[in-house]
Amino acid sequence: MSTVELTKDNFDEIVSGNDFVLIDFWAEWCGPCKQFSPVFEKSSEKHEDLIFAKVDTEAQPELAAAFQIQSIPTVMIVRDNIAVFSQPGALPEEALEDVIGQARNLDMDEVRASVEEAQKEQQGGGE
Repeated sequence: MSTVELTKDNFDEIVSGNDFVLIDFWAEWCGPCKQFSPVFEKSSEKHEDLIFAKVDTEAQPELAAAFQIQSIPTVMIVRDNIAVFSQPGALPEEALEDVIGQARNLDMDEVRASVEEAQKEQQGGGE
C-alpha cells in the first residue's frame, strides 16, 4: 500500500476514520527524512491493513505545530485517536517493525484508562 499525504484538510478524516495510523513527519530538505522514506514505504507494503501517512512539515506547518514536532523525521503512531508512540529520528527497518508490533499488541482499553487517569490528575492538580 502506498502512503497517504496528510494535510490539515484531510487529517481528521484519515486519522479518525482509521484504527491504526503511522505518520511520518518530514521535509524535502531533510537528509535523514530522505533516508527513512524507503524504510517507511517498505513497511507500508508489509502492513497493508494499516494506514501509512506522511506530513510535509514545510507544507503543513499547522499540523507540525499541533503535534509539537521539533525535529524531523518524527514517526508517530495513532491508535483509536490516541497517539501511542512518537519518536524523532530515522528508525532502522527492524526498529520500525518492532514498534509496529508493540503498538499492535497494546491493550487499548488499558491505554484509554491510562489517558483518562492522566487527564483527571491534570485537572485535579491545577486547582
